[in-house]
Amino acid sequence: MYKYMSGMKNLIHFARMSKKEFTLEQIYDVVKKVNLESSIHKKVKTYSLGMRQRLGIAQAILHNPSLLILDEPTNGLDPKGILELRSYLKSLKNEGKSIIISSHLLSEMQLICDRAAIIEEGKLVDVISLKDKKFSSQKEFDVSNSHDAARILRNNSYNVEIISKSKIRVSTMKEEIPIIIDILIRNNIKVYYIKESEVLLENHFLNLTKAEGQ
Repeated sequence: MYKYMSGMKNLIHFARMSKKEFTLEQIYDVVKKVNLESSIHKKVKTYSLGMRQRLGIAQAILHNPSLLILDEPTNGLDPKGILELRSYLKSLKNEGKSIIISSHLLSEMQLICDRAAIIEEGKLVDVISLKDKKFSSQKEFDVSNSHDAARILRNNSYNVEIISKSKIRVSTMKEEIPIIIDILIRNNIKVYYIKESEVLLENHFLNLTKAEGQ
């Protein structure tokens, strides 16, 4: 962006570089979508980092692309700005647009993306679906013996991860919880409490890259 020009003049400049014709009304519509109406006529050099991020996104979506590529789009945004951006990106996705995001904020990516590609030292090491059950339907059980509990549940075809001596994580829906408790109790395993446990993308990334580095 040209810092000595206003945000609006920057957008007009980039609009003129496109093969498409633009009206001021269309540009203002994009400005409204990224919530920059109150500062769009100010010079970019007065913008905060978050405002520059919004202006960059406005420039990127100006010509209504079918594919949008963003590098750390939430950088510099406050929590409200991140929430607004997340909502807007989801609306673009619902319109049928493809969005590729490069980011180190994996927890935020888990909330936005359908799929994630993990890159370690320049190499693609995994591509996963964030709609997979292990990323959305996890229950954590505090039990008297995690290793015995895991063995018993695995014998009953459950996907189980041992967290500690007294904790296991089970991929299951809430409707299955009474069945799991019954199985454990019948096998003399005490269940102390159960809680929702989401396997975070960060954990998967760290476990995967640790394995790659060994």
